[in-house]
Amino acid sequence: MSNRQKDKSPGGERSPAERLGADRLTRRRELQGSGRMRLCGARQVRVSLRTIRFLHRTIHCILCALGLNRPGRRNAFDLRVEETTLSFPDLPPAFDGYRILHISDIHIDSSPGLLEVLLEKISELEFDVCVFTGDYREEAAGHVDAPIQLIGRLLRGINAPVYGVLGNHDSIEMVPRLEKEGLQMLLNESAALHCGKDFLYLAGVDDPYHYQTDHLEKALEQVPDDGFCILLVHSPDLSRQAADAGVNLYLCGHTHGGQICLPNGKPLVANSCCPADLCRGSWICGNMQGYTSRGAGTSSVDVRFNCPPEITVHKLETA
Repeated sequence: MSNRQKDKSPGGERSPAERLGADRLTRRRELQGSGRMRLCGARQVRVSLRTIRFLHRTIHCILCALGLNRPGRRNAFDLRVEETTLSFPDLPPAFDGYRILHISDIHIDSSPGLLEVLLEKISELEFDVCVFTGDYREEAAGHVDAPIQLIGRLLRGINAPVYGVLGNHDSIEMVPRLEKEGLQMLLNESAALHCGKDFLYLAGVDDPYHYQTDHLEKALEQVPDDGFCILLVHSPDLSRQAADAGVNLYLCGHTHGGQICLPNGKPLVANSCCPADLCRGSWICGNMQGYTSRGAGTSSVDVRFNCPPEITVHKLETA
C-alpha cells in the first residue's frame, strides 16, 4: 500500500489562533492557567488539581492496604492489540483494506516501561496510518519536556503518517513540539489522505470534555459533502453532532473503558457524560460507526482491573 500518501500538513505556517479559533484558544489558555479540572463525568464541576492529586493518593493507599496495587499494576502492562473490521457502502474503492492504528490515552509519563511495551507491540503490526486521540501525558499542568521526549521515541517507532488531537491532559503549548517530532495535530482542522484518484478525509477537533474548545463545523469545512470522513475526538461527547454532520467513522478514547471495572466489565466510573454503550469498544450512532478505545495507559492510579489496555487496528472495507 505504498501508493497511499498524505497531503500537505493542515497546520502549515498558521498560528494557533487561526487553527483552533481565536475564541477557543483564549478559553483553553484561561482554563489551562486556572489549575482546575473537570471531576469525572460531572458536567460543570471543576476542582483544583491539588484536590484531584489528594484523591489519587487516597485511592492508591486503599489499593495498597487491600493488597490490590501490585496485581493492578501488572494488569496495566497487559497491553492487548484489538482488531476490528469496519464495513462502509460508500468507502472510496482505493481504501478497501486500509488499516488505521488507533492509540489513545497513553499518559506516557505515568507508567515507566510502557514505552517499551508499546514499541514492541507496534513493531509487529501492519497499518497505513496511525492516529492518536489525546492524553499524551499524565500531569495536566507543568513542564512537558519528559513526556515529549518519550513520545518522540514512540513516534520514531511508527513507520507511517501520524495524526492526532489534544486531550484534557494536554496543553496547547505541546502542539509545535509534537509536530516537530512528526505528529501532525488537527486543531479543529482536517487533512486529506489520497490513494490514486480517491481521497479519504481525517478531521480532528479539540477537547470537548474539559476545555470544550471543539468546533466541528470548522473541522469539517474543507471536507466535501460527499467525502468519506473519519473524525478524531478525545472523548465520545460529540457523537450525536458528528452523526448529524454526516461523519462516517468516529474514533475516540478518554474513558479508559472505566480502567477499574467489576468482573462483568461494568466500570465503577466511566468518566464521561455520554451513554454507557459509547464508553468502550464499537458502537453505532445513527448512520455513523464509532469506536472508543480503552486506552493504552492509565490515569489517576497506575492499575487496571477487568479492563486491559489496548491499541487498535481498524481495517476498513467496502460493504
